[in-house]
Amino acid sequence: MFYNYDKLKGRIKEKFGTNRAFAAAVGRSERSVSLKLNSLVPWTQTEIEASCEALDIPYTDISAYFFAKQVQRH
Repeated sequence: MFYNYDKLKGRIKEKFGTNRAFAAAVGRSERSVSLKLNSLVPWTQTEIEASCEALDIPYTDISAYFFAKQVQRH
């Protein structure tokens, strides 16, 4: 299943400017973050929690950032 991470990508850019800076802040490699943002590797609960803390995302908004389904186009 693919997820739409546009909202998350926008928040990363707003708070950190680059994926590299965000990745460093949450203790991941830029490559790891890229794979996750492109739905090629799933986020773990620990990574979601660390990301929410780094990005000031309230836990009540997790689904909007991490579980928005990608719309299939035919």
